[in-house]
Amino acid sequence: MTRHLRQKGLAERWHISPRMLERGRWIGEGPRFLKAGGRVIYRLEDIETYERDQLRRSTADAGARA
Repeated sequence: MTRHLRQKGLAERWHISPRMLERGRWIGEGPRFLKAGGRVIYRLEDIETYERDQLRRSTADAGARA
């Protein structure tokens, strides 16, 4: 079964404001999301993939976005 988080749940997980997630969606950054019935939801698998892609060894490490 696929698990989902709403914007508020993801904001709490990452200790950021929901507005930061809204901004990320607006500029095309952050995890993939679904829009269902006017609600934005994030699949847990997409959140975890995004988190893995953000891993760095140092602040100079550009990671996968090089």
